[in-house]
Amino acid sequence: MKRYDIAAYIWPAYTGNEERTLMFWGEGNGEWQSVKSSVPKYPGHLQPRTPLWGYVNEADPDVMEMEIDEAADHGVNVFIYDWYWFDRRPFLEQCLNDGFLGAKNNGRMRFYLMWANHNANHVWNKELADTRAGETVIWQGALDRPAFEVMAKRLIERYFHIENYYKIGGCPVFMIYELSTLIEGFGSVEATADALSWFREEVKKAGFPDLHLQFTGRYGSVMNYSGVDGRPLAGDFYEIAKRVGADSLTHYQFVHFLNIDRDYRDIVRDAVNEWKRIDETGKGLTYFPHISCGWDNNPRFHGFRPGIVKNNTPEAFEEALREAKKYVDTHDLPAPLVTVNSWNEWTETSYLEPDDLYGYGYLDAIKKVFLGSDD
Repeated sequence: MKRYDIAAYIWPAYTGNEERTLMFWGEGNGEWQSVKSSVPKYPGHLQPRTPLWGYVNEADPDVMEMEIDEAADHGVNVFIYDWYWFDRRPFLEQCLNDGFLGAKNNGRMRFYLMWANHNANHVWNKELADTRAGETVIWQGALDRPAFEVMAKRLIERYFHIENYYKIGGCPVFMIYELSTLIEGFGSVEATADALSWFREEVKKAGFPDLHLQFTGRYGSVMNYSGVDGRPLAGDFYEIAKRVGADSLTHYQFVHFLNIDRDYRDIVRDAVNEWKRIDETGKGLTYFPHISCGWDNNPRFHGFRPGIVKNNTPEAFEEALREAKKYVDTHDLPAPLVTVNSWNEWTETSYLEPDDLYGYGYLDAIKKVFLGSDD
């Protein structure tokens, strides 16, 4: 049976193990605080959602051992950790460092990092998210060259050498969320290309063949639904990504490039058309197909937030996964990689973890499509 790399993003905020999170979630259990306080905003609104595993601390290695087994048994064999560097230091690393890497069975899975280099504001604080104060920037996502070099060296030393860090052709994969913010920090496309070239050389010095640099497709954004995303990149995204040294592209969320306030099957149809467009206009960059479970970020707000995916049932999700599988099977990709949003984005209502609405439905869909099992 052909092996596929099914990589689910992890939002590492379901833990209170870092003191800086208390400014957003004062109860000390991370963003579970917002999930637990969610209410329906209109008749028929499918909120709140309750996790079948409970409001667990995902920085607890015992919890992550259970989650790793459930993920691997259902065909999810890679975690992509949202990874942050704010105020000259990492933020929200405990879920990875203490939870995943502390789990005795973490060898069942591989992992890699997505540098979520957007600005941080008060959208994570439900008491401020609906107000103008919610847009106030707390920490800048952009880094200048000296700060970037400090961060990059730490990445190489701390993570890339770990045996189950995800690699393509022996090259550690590192993903960057916002190309526009990256360029803003360095000052120009040319300076960005130079900084990333330096990063590659440092990775080679550390004994790897090269760095596999992946970017999140951020072109064609319909609007900033998430509340933290920066402005769209001015110019041809593909051309600029190629100029700064990108090896591949994928997406983080359908919401970044499609109208999501409609039926899920219509969204998936347009996503597949976007993959075809990338094949035609992507400047030769490798694209790895992406599937999102859904979108509804009302748990983060007291007021109603428009933009809700409709009818994103496990059955519809399974159909979407089959489109991704077909793409991998019909393209000469350097790895059989499919990215999924997400493992645990509960406040954006796009998660694989089982809940009181669909149970294990999404995980069972992955198992059926990629492991060929209906059990």
